[in-house]
Order: sequence, then C-alpha cells, then structure tokens
Amino acid sequence: MGRILGLDVGDKTIGVAVSDELRWTAQGVMTLKRENAKQDLAALVQLVETYAAEKVVVGLPKNMNNSLGEQAEKVLKFVKSLEAQLGNIPVTLWDERLSTATADKVLISADLSRKKRKRVVNTLAAVIILQGYLDSQAP
Repeated sequence: MGRILGLDVGDKTIGVAVSDELRWTAQGVMTLKRENAKQDLAALVQLVETYAAEKVVVGLPKNMNNSLGEQAEKVLKFVKSLEAQLGNIPVTLWDERLSTATADKVLISADLSRKKRKRVVNTLAAVIILQGYLDSQAP
C-alpha cells in the first residue's frame, strides 16, 4: 500500500496531511497559502509526487443537515480541477463536518496562542480528515 494525502481546502489556505505507508496514521505536513488555482494545483501535484501518494482525500464541508453550501460547492469545483491534474490518482471526498472546530479545540486545550493556532489549525484539520478516512478503511 502507498501513502494517502489528506487536504483541508479553504479559501485562503490548504491544510495538508499524509498517511504512513501502512495507512494507519495521519501526520501533518504543512499549510499551503493559496495563491491562484494554477499555483495551488501545481504545489499539490508536487506534494503527491514527493510523498508518492496513491490517493488524495479531500474534506467536503457539508452543512449539519447534510446539504452542500457555498463552501462545499467551491471545494467540489477545486476537486474537479485537481482530478484533471492528477490523472489516474483517485481523489476521494470525505465528510469533514466539524474538523476545523475539533482542531481548534485541540489547539486551545494545548494552550496555544491564537496566533500559533491560526498557523497550524488547517494542517491539524487535514490530519483529522485523513485520520477519519483511514479509520473508516481499517479492517
């Protein structure tokens, strides 16, 4: 089995996480500051290559009533572009409801300042998204 890349796609940043090769655990990689679609996609393709990822899991921000709002529509549009760039590497959507809120609570409980939390919350959200996916795939 190969690694899986996990993404928390926002308007300003993209949190990135990667699994271990056995797909048991997710580790934070970075928070990518968004520039424009072309640069964002090129950076993600480079990360897929760097980590030899065989799949990408993208958090889909559904509303609490399971409907898709404006942010979910933006993510779906981004995923279509990402799929076109990645070719044969599958992209899977994963329900990410409350992942950023959970990440924020973890960081608050770790007594991180607001400034430090802001720098890492998206990376931790990507870890939470990817770990949720990995846990759901465990035998």
